[in-house]
Amino acid sequence: MLLVFVIRNDKIAFGFFDGDILKGHATVGASTTKTADEYAILLQSILSFHGFQKEDFDSAIFASVAPALTETLREAVRLLFGFRAHLIGSGIKTGLTILTENPAELGGDLVASAVGALKSYTPPLILVDFGTAVTFSALDDRGAFLGCAIAPGVSISATALSASAELLPHAAPLAPKSVIGKNTAESMRCGSVFGAAAMIDGMLTRMEEQMACSATVVCSGEEAALILPFCRHATTRDDTVALVGLSEIYKRNKRKAQ
Repeated sequence: MLLVFVIRNDKIAFGFFDGDILKGHATVGASTTKTADEYAILLQSILSFHGFQKEDFDSAIFASVAPALTETLREAVRLLFGFRAHLIGSGIKTGLTILTENPAELGGDLVASAVGALKSYTPPLILVDFGTAVTFSALDDRGAFLGCAIAPGVSISATALSASAELLPHAAPLAPKSVIGKNTAESMRCGSVFGAAAMIDGMLTRMEEQMACSATVVCSGEEAALILPFCRHATTRDDTVALVGLSEIYKRNKRKAQ
């Protein structure tokens, strides 16, 4: 079996593949204070919880946008399984045409999501990932990666607002009752949630205008469940696109090595 994982600054997503079949997936919080031994123990517990044993796996690949965690997780894989995980980066064949000014700077998570989305959906596509940042990735009708837009994430925006305005409390983003709040906390939630939804709709409209076509919109990330019900643009939620993409990239490089 193949273990795939996407390492971000706040979370780590795992996927367990048997051939082309995603047999399970999990998400845990990321921490730079954990050691490789701690992550190895955590990973073994996750596998056990999902009914797997470490002997079931013979390979791993991951995408990381958190350099401080990259080698720690790689060492955790070596400690637990005895092999070295592949990392999306220089020398890895992805099969994705990237039309940005500097393709090498594109995050491995965005590459994996694009490859995974192209396996399941017909381009043109706009991929929206809700995380520490909200990222919009545009793929044209041939599946080429045109570029992306990056906006502050919903939670980080709400935290920054309360930290910068002395009289505003911390108000965790929750679904508001209406667009007009009746107290300070509710007003902040209105701004955070409806503001994010309006931003999503506005960005999608502008990106489609620049692409000169309507695109299928695929969204991922935990906060998608909070924001998408308030969006007016048609969207599909799929939290597995990056995991599927990593599996596809691993297969392409395995064939290349053979």
